[in-house]
Amino acid sequence: MSPRPRNFDLDHALDAAMATFWDKGYAATSAQDLVESTGLGRGSLYNAFHSKHDLFEAAIERYDAEWTTRLVALLEEGPGLARDRIRAVLMSVVEEETAEAPEHRGCLVVNTAMELAGRDPRVTELVRRTFARMEAALTACVEQGWRDGSIEETAASRSLALHLLNSLYGLRVLGKVADRETLVGVVDRALPPLP
Repeated sequence: MSPRPRNFDLDHALDAAMATFWDKGYAATSAQDLVESTGLGRGSLYNAFHSKHDLFEAAIERYDAEWTTRLVALLEEGPGLARDRIRAVLMSVVEEETAEAPEHRGCLVVNTAMELAGRDPRVTELVRRTFARMEAALTACVEQGWRDGSIEETAASRSLALHLLNSLYGLRVLGKVADRETLVGVVDRALPPLP
């Protein structure tokens, strides 16, 4: 006997679960919260994802595939010189965090790092992987900036990339309480020096 086919959109369910984890965090999200947000019964939910933890891992991976990939693409393929692309990435965070009706609640990966990294090996690895993707993209963009003349070559590219990574994720945290002017000031001070 073959298994019953799924009659729901797995991507939609994963997006809904991701939003719930993003709003509440892992520990505070109950099975009932996930049932309500996805519109699936518990049986369907657990048949598709096996456990709350597996669903959370899938949500982190989806966030990385969507949000991190968008920022990496902007650094790699966006318009302008490398310094302009770095500023655009940082400013995209400012715009998201200061939107009149913010759809997002900081960064799911940063929230997860604060809640679970260091205590949950699999989640810690997923967080590290996302941070490493951003670090590599920033490092490559800094090096492009040296070549295109938009960034002064004053420090090792990785060192500058880590400074920018810290600023990027710091904007996500600060964005929960600070106004736009403050966040733009952080962006201006975080940018690498002009040649």
